[in-house]
Amino acid sequence: MEAFLSSTLAVAIAEIGDKTQLLALFLAARYCRPYAITCGVFVATLVNHALSAWLGLAIAALIPEQWIPWLIAGSFIAIAVWLLVPDKDDDDMGRFASYGPFLATLILFFLAEIGDKTQIATVVLAAKYSVDIWSSFIVIMGTTVGMLLANVPVIFAGKWLMDRMPLNIARKAAFVLFVLLAIATVVGMS
Repeated sequence: MEAFLSSTLAVAIAEIGDKTQLLALFLAARYCRPYAITCGVFVATLVNHALSAWLGLAIAALIPEQWIPWLIAGSFIAIAVWLLVPDKDDDDMGRFASYGPFLATLILFFLAEIGDKTQIATVVLAAKYSVDIWSSFIVIMGTTVGMLLANVPVIFAGKWLMDRMPLNIARKAAFVLFVLLAIATVVGMS
């Protein structure tokens, strides 16, 4: 349960103000098809985060066991600092805009998540909870739920919600969360 809750909370908070959340807003405004966009976000996130979790497991298997908590804690600190830097506001959907709401969302979300904070967080969380395949599945479900928790309100409430969201406070809260995850990782190894 800890893996699921940590993964959900970490991604939901880290996603606030992220470029993929802004992408969800642009897609919702362009297509006005919230259910198709939500399904696209779900499938893209599930595939992207499953690949990320697999990478986290592979990395954890290659690194000496005593190093893993320190590397994970360091990764959490790096993500925390990265969260304080706002994403670029890029609303260009390019050629994918003509694909329709589901396919455009699926492709654009998958591409936008490559190398994104939440993808890196998924790799790190999968490495942290790399007990077995079931643990990885729990991390994937948690990060996917976190992504949906952050994006579905934007998809359905759109501009109204974004006008009232204090992004600076959300970034600072995400920073604190990842620092606490780093501390918990180091404390948990003793």
